[in-house]
Order: sequence, then C-alpha cells, then structure tokens
Amino acid sequence: MAPSVPHTRAAAALRMKQIALDNQDRTIRCFRAQLATERRGLAATKKELEENRVALEASHKAIVGLTEIGLSMSKKIEKMKVKKQLTKANHVECHQKFQARIHEAEDSMQAQHLIIEALMDEKDSLLQTIHGLQEANNAPAPFDGDWEEEPEEEPAEEEIEDIPWARER
Repeated sequence: MAPSVPHTRAAAALRMKQIALDNQDRTIRCFRAQLATERRGLAATKKELEENRVALEASHKAIVGLTEIGLSMSKKIEKMKVKKQLTKANHVECHQKFQARIHEAEDSMQAQHLIIEALMDEKDSLLQTIHGLQEANNAPAPFDGDWEEEPEEEPAEEEIEDIPWARER
C-alpha cells in the first residue's frame, strides 16, 4: 500500500493545484468583466463630461454675449437718461421763454389798454369841448354822440365757371 499513498498524495496535490488554477481563472474572468464594465462606465462618464464641457462652453459664450448686450443696453440707457435730462432742461428753458413772452405780451396789452383809455378820455373831452363851442356859437350839432358804424362791405365773391374737362383720345 505504500506505493499508492504517494501517488494519491501527488494526485491530490495536482487536483488542489487544478482547483486553485480554476479559481484563479474564474477570478480573472470576473475581474476582466468588472474591468470591461468599469471601462464602459468610464467611457459613458467621459462622454457625458465632454457633453457637459461643450454645453458649459456654449453657456459661457451665451453669458458673455448677454453680458455684452447688457453693457450695451446700460450705455444706451445712460445716454437716454442724459438725453432726457437735456430735453427736460430745454423744455423748462422754452417754457420760461414762453412765460416771459406771455408776460411781455400781457404788459404790452395793459399798456395799450391804458393808452386806449387815455385816448377815449381825451376823445370825450374833445367832444365836450366841441359840443360846448357849438353851443356857444349856436351851431347845430353835427352828431349827437351816438355813433353809427358803417357796415363793412363784403367783397362780392367771384363766380367760378365750371370748365368741362375734355378727354383727348
């Protein structure tokens, strides 16, 4: 029996080595499958990151463009504010000039009114003097103080002849 024991031990050792190799092979296949899964995941993540980078760059360009538009609009708004202030100042100045003209016209009208009143008083005084002189001379009064205004003549409207339109053929 002795010769079979070493043979059995050698077979058992070989069998144990074979099992260990099979286990290592299975582990290697598992690791390779995991590695392939990880690579696919990394590739998908890399693709996603690239898409995000492209979207981020596009977003950045859009933000830069909107910022430029915003700055441009701010400049335009400032110009419009300045223009509005100038327009308002011009309006106030024109209003003041018109007010001054109105006051000048009112003053002129008042002065003219005073002159007219003075002339009317002088006319009345002259009429009384004339009337007194006529009574002193026993002359008939050429007018009794009531003025009749002569109606203004309206110019006669000229009639316009209807001229027929002749069509040439």
